[in-house]
Amino acid sequence: MENLITLVNKLQRACTALGDHGEESALPTLWDSLPAIAVVGGQSSGKSSVLESIVGKDFLPRGSGIVTRRPLVLQLHRIEEGREYAEFMHLPRKRFTDFAAVRKEISDETDRETGRSKQISSVPIHLSIFSPNVVNLTLIDLPGLTKVAVDGQSENIVQDIENMVRAFIEKPNCIILAVSPANQDLATSDAIKISREVDPKGERTWGVLTKIDLMDKGTDAVDILEGKSYRLQFPWIGVVNRSQADINKSVDMIAARKREREYFANSPEYKHLAHRMGSEYLGKMLSKHLETVIKSRIPGLQSLISKSISELESELSRLGKPVAADAGGKLYMIMEICRIFDGIYKEHLDGIRPGGDKIYSVFDNQLPAALKRLQFDKQLSMENVRKLITEADGYQPHLIAPEQGYRRLIESSLVTIRGPAELKQYPTLRVEVSNAACESLDRMRDESKKATLKLVDMECSYLTVDFFRKLPQDIEKGGNPTHSIFDRYNDSYLRRIGTTVLSYVNMVCGSLRNSIPKSVVFCQVREAKRSLLDYFFAELGTKEAKQLAKLLDEDPAVMERRTSLAKRLELYRSAQAEIDAVAWAK
Repeated sequence: MENLITLVNKLQRACTALGDHGEESALPTLWDSLPAIAVVGGQSSGKSSVLESIVGKDFLPRGSGIVTRRPLVLQLHRIEEGREYAEFMHLPRKRFTDFAAVRKEISDETDRETGRSKQISSVPIHLSIFSPNVVNLTLIDLPGLTKVAVDGQSENIVQDIENMVRAFIEKPNCIILAVSPANQDLATSDAIKISREVDPKGERTWGVLTKIDLMDKGTDAVDILEGKSYRLQFPWIGVVNRSQADINKSVDMIAARKREREYFANSPEYKHLAHRMGSEYLGKMLSKHLETVIKSRIPGLQSLISKSISELESELSRLGKPVAADAGGKLYMIMEICRIFDGIYKEHLDGIRPGGDKIYSVFDNQLPAALKRLQFDKQLSMENVRKLITEADGYQPHLIAPEQGYRRLIESSLVTIRGPAELKQYPTLRVEVSNAACESLDRMRDESKKATLKLVDMECSYLTVDFFRKLPQDIEKGGNPTHSIFDRYNDSYLRRIGTTVLSYVNMVCGSLRNSIPKSVVFCQVREAKRSLLDYFFAELGTKEAKQLAKLLDEDPAVMERRTSLAKRLELYRSAQAEIDAVAWAK
């Protein structure tokens, strides 16, 4: 069972090393899922003395005001023999055998994070103590609850500390060690008050009563210790810490433990409870309880870790690999990205992915609609027909049908088709098309435009012969020289010419409706599938390392997100390996 606490110790250290402090973030957190014992109490509750009694060492900073300004994750490791020593996670290769130096380092490391402004921080300090006089146990010492800010602290410090404490103890995996002084009314206890708010049934709260020896004569704490005054699921445990005089005289902690045992054993009020009183008993019970809670949480932890690994791997896959460091790696990465893009683009065109249908929509809907919107009636108005026919006749009126007039009317009408025939590319990809692909598509579009305009020009340059053969022959009209040039045709005759021209133009539009899509597919779609990035590939080989690096200059937010995800994935994989090792060891 002892290796279960060691397991959680390793996971907590890994969480801190990789930036998982249980704070709100866009990343999954393992810290919040790890069982932990949080020590809660007011500034004058004797909280620090309880911790030092459990450890058997005088190592915590002392002073007036708010001394603990960062969470201290205290990991106790029992060793069979040897000299006691301490290690900080932020100083991994340094052992402390002088616990006065440990106290100083806690203060110094707090100032490194918060400055000397006496502000607080939720980033924990990890301290491991190895000793034959401790049980395997992990405790999180939180800043003491207070009601008044001291000089140098903001007015919000009181609420900030309460918010930090609540953020730790409201988590369902947190075991609350509520420290209250016996010489004060329990109803005013800061620890009991905040514990009751987050754990109203007392299902995960352990009550610790300090300063029992300092109670007024004639009073005792038996009702509290027996659970009559305030019942919790777990029994209350009383402790007797060193007095301030003992601390000033540097009374040995081992001697203080012995005196604590004697106090409960020899006090008439408490001798019947002596077997479950004292800091040694408290440490053993907490260790046993923490092991039990960890064991019950292992299956849920394994499930959470597996699910989180899958989610992290999936998001990392979507973000892509980090940029290679060398030029060859950069070139290979660019080529691979281009190949993937090229393949996806072809799939869109071929209908494997959505989007190719939009091209068909252009051909089937937009092109016909654009042709219908052409205003041929302006070209074929009575005035324009009369003007072009008479201009085409010149000084010699036509004999049979006004052939030159027909040609001019048809040409002037077909010229209006050139505008909507310049079909634009409609990209269907959801991502921004790279500059190289856009340039390539522009070249293909220009070729398609030229080919399409040639189709229109061909229709203008040669009129279908059958059209003339089917025209009515107006010999009597064309052969009568007695009429004036300006009134030789009546409105009915000119209207029939306009109708005939419109019929021919509509025939041409129908033909173009079929031939323009073929031209576009041949010049744009087919070429896009064959050689979309050929120009870009040719240019890549001439670029230097710096130029390649610029091409792979990605969004800093994406880079930061990838790094964060990679760290968190490393944490979860490490946790999975540690838990599996413990499971197999059983």
